[in-house]
Amino acid sequence: MSVLPEDDAVELLTRGEMELEGRLVDASNTTLRAEITLDGLNRRCVYKPVRGERPLWDFPDGTLAGREVSAYLVSQSTGWGLVPPTILRDGPLGVGACQLWIDEPDDASSLIGFVPAYDVPEGWLAVASARDEEGDAYALAHADDPRLARLAVLDAVINNADRKGGHVLYAPDDRVFGVDHGVSFHVENKLRTVLWGWTGKALPAEAVETLSSLRAALDGSLGEALEEHLTISEVQHIRLRVKRLLRVAKFPDPPTDWPAVPWPPV
Repeated sequence: MSVLPEDDAVELLTRGEMELEGRLVDASNTTLRAEITLDGLNRRCVYKPVRGERPLWDFPDGTLAGREVSAYLVSQSTGWGLVPPTILRDGPLGVGACQLWIDEPDDASSLIGFVPAYDVPEGWLAVASARDEEGDAYALAHADDPRLARLAVLDAVINNADRKGGHVLYAPDDRVFGVDHGVSFHVENKLRTVLWGWTGKALPAEAVETLSSLRAALDGSLGEALEEHLTISEVQHIRLRVKRLLRVAKFPDPPTDWPAVPWPPV
C-alpha cells in the first residue's frame, strides 16, 4: 500500500470515519486497530482511548494520549518524521490518540535484537549481556544505523521511558518509525531504551543542527502546541534536555537510579 503524504494522513485521521477491527492484546493499555475512511481514501489506524489508559504511579491519569501526540509534534519539528502521523480526536470509545497504522513488509529485517554474544553482527553495537535458559551467552544489540541514531536523539529529547525493540517499525520505503510514546515527557530522568549503543559518543553534526532548530521552535509555535497536551513544567524540561544535549554534544549516559533498559527489551 502506498505511503500517504503527511497532510493527507493527518486529514484522514482527523476527519475520517473510524470502524473498530479489534484489540491489540499485547498492549498494557486499551489499544485498538481500526479502519478509517474519508472521501474514498481508506487506511488502518491505531486508536488508544483515554478511558482505556491504565493508571500509573508516576504519570498523571488520562495524559498518555496527549503524550503520544506530543511525541509526533516533536518528531515533525525535527524534520526526521520518526513518529507516524498522530492526532487527538473523538472515537467510538471517546477521546483518544489516533495514529496511522504502519504496515511492515513480511521480509523486513529487525535492526534490534538478541544475538549470540560471540557473533554480534558486523556494524552492530552491543548494549547488554544476557543468558538463556541453557546458560548460553547473548548480547542485546542494535545496528549502527543513522535512522536508529536519530531515534535515540528523539528519545533523549522526549525522555522516552519505554523504547523497546518492538516499538521500532520498518516501513516499506525503508523508513524507520518509533511508536508507543505514552510514557514520555516526565520531568524526572526516566530514559529507558534499547538504543544505548552510542553512549558517550559525539552527536552527529546533523543532530546538533536539528537540536538547534528544535530549541528555537520550542520557544515558539511548537512550545505552544505542546502546552495543549503537557504541563508547562514538562514543556520547560524539554527545553532543558535540548539545551543539555547541545552543551554536551554527546549521546546521553544511562541513568544510574532508574532501569536503563525496558522489560522485555524486544
